[in-house]
Amino acid sequence: MKSTKIHRSPLPSDAIADLSHRLHSHPPSFPSGIHAVFLRSGRGSTVSSLADQLEWAISTQPHGLPASSTAGSISVSVTVQSGGSCSSRSTIASPWRCGSVTTADWVRGDEVFDELLHSALGGGGCGDGMKIYTIVIVETDDEKETRVVIGKHRHAWVVGKVDEAEAVSLIGKVLIKYFMNGGIEEGETGIGKGEFMPVGSDGNIVLSFSLLNADPSDWVYDWDFENIGERMLNPVVEALRPIADINVESQVLYHTPKSSYSHSDDKLGGNVLSMGDIPFFVNSNEWHLDTSLSATGRSKVLQFVVYVPSARECPLYLQLPDGELSKTNAFISPMWGGVVIWNPPGCSLDSKKMSGTHTKMSPQELMETLEIFIGQLRQLFGLKPNYHAQCMDVATKFLVSEKGFAQWELDLLYRHHACSNLLSCLATLESLSSLVQSLPRMIVMDEIGRQVELSLDAARLAQRNATLGIRDSSAVSATRARALAEDAFFHPSISSISYASVEHYFAIYMPFFAPVSLHVLLAAIKELKRYKVERAKYLAFLASQATAL
Repeated sequence: MKSTKIHRSPLPSDAIADLSHRLHSHPPSFPSGIHAVFLRSGRGSTVSSLADQLEWAISTQPHGLPASSTAGSISVSVTVQSGGSCSSRSTIASPWRCGSVTTADWVRGDEVFDELLHSALGGGGCGDGMKIYTIVIVETDDEKETRVVIGKHRHAWVVGKVDEAEAVSLIGKVLIKYFMNGGIEEGETGIGKGEFMPVGSDGNIVLSFSLLNADPSDWVYDWDFENIGERMLNPVVEALRPIADINVESQVLYHTPKSSYSHSDDKLGGNVLSMGDIPFFVNSNEWHLDTSLSATGRSKVLQFVVYVPSARECPLYLQLPDGELSKTNAFISPMWGGVVIWNPPGCSLDSKKMSGTHTKMSPQELMETLEIFIGQLRQLFGLKPNYHAQCMDVATKFLVSEKGFAQWELDLLYRHHACSNLLSCLATLESLSSLVQSLPRMIVMDEIGRQVELSLDAARLAQRNATLGIRDSSAVSATRARALAEDAFFHPSISSISYASVEHYFAIYMPFFAPVSLHVLLAAIKELKRYKVERAKYLAFLASQATAL
């Protein structure tokens, strides 16, 4: 009869292997649709001809989709609206309503035209969940040069006198370069280029905003973050909810000098901090930033710091490698957060101490600082802070969303986050399965088995939503799958001593049994020697008795 019995809940190893096979043989990809709308004032090519040209242009883009892209098949739909007529060729259920937008509407301004398109498109989705990206060609002679405008939702438009071949080419470039790749150029780092998303394994993020007063004896600044900051950040938090549960907190700290040194530059009119000094800027000894109570477990904390320099180093500027001063006077640290160097109004090289005057940042100053932080958050997620340096061979404008992320950018984040979390979930489950198989004495609680089963169910749901093109739901399910897998792997019972290896037992019990074993061994040797002596005497006695007879 066994004195002890080790409980081992069975793990679905076959299901884990099946998930691995599916993810590696058929990586998750999200089908999309492209709907090209030509708003014309005259005649032109037929709908079928334009659709064929567009399909060819998308499939033969110079750079195309990278191997790491999560974009799946792309369905093409074309609508030609000319005068009072409207004809379409479509393989997808496009919500476009003919006549709802005309060539005359674009003169009302880009913001108004963007909302008109959003209304005409009904949100840019269709019944099966697949997202449709719409690009409208507005043919007009009133615009001197051709320009492209990327909207806040899932559409863009081209305005100008542009021929059909050029229009088709621009549609393909906008779709592939921005809607599918997020504007990331070849060789650049960013989303889908090996960058990690700053999201905890439990799907939680804490955005910690800190206002640091380097020397309170000079001046002390405060802010109205609870009212202004949280109001600006709420749309961002809601937009990112499918990929992370975000908590926001703020604090004001004092006596927080930086670690690096700056030098005075009379030509630039201030103290200058070079890019080489940035790695030493954060003063971990004096900046007590990690005070969050909401950052528990495996949550990720992102620090966003507003640094107010002292009077003797104000104004403090960040100098770029090309010698120019940074326009934002800010920098980011990947997976840590970002810093904004904020020079108080009116400070100069001749600034004098103000005996610790208490001042509050104006609402406009706080809003401008938070706009920089939102741009830094975009960078931390692998997107560009802005697209000012982008080139499309024609003038290109990007409308800024109040959420900080355009809808087509959120689609991109959802896709990559879902795929990244599915792969992380698989790696964790495979590690847990290998660990259990290699340690036969390991306790596997029933709760661990249930968590693994739920993780697999969530992973299957994420894959199913991916095949339907439902990006946000797939991201939510993938986040849950990863969190459950991590919970199973780091279950408290895993640290039980019952699954220790034989070597571990040997190391523990050897100090107890070695002294006893030594005495037993010595006694056994002594008894063996005595036995040999006594046996020799006995054999000698038998020999003497035989001789006497």
